[in-house]
Amino acid sequence: MEKSFDEFNASLLYCRKCGRAMPVRARLLLILPDGELYDYLCQGCGSSLGTKTESAPVQLSLIKPGSLGPRSGGN
Repeated sequence: MEKSFDEFNASLLYCRKCGRAMPVRARLLLILPDGELYDYLCQGCGSSLGTKTESAPVQLSLIKPGSLGPRSGGN
């Protein structure tokens, strides 16, 4: 089965204070080693309605030969 989406963002979530589905905005809370943690806030009253963790893209770091300094001679 093909993947139809990678990730999604909520545009409406139910707010208990407002009593209906409300538009939300995402606020970055934390930058974690494995991704970023977002908080969804109601645009009507500002209540927190949920969280989402986005996975960080895989980053590869290449080490060039000789970039770690000279090797010890073994004396």
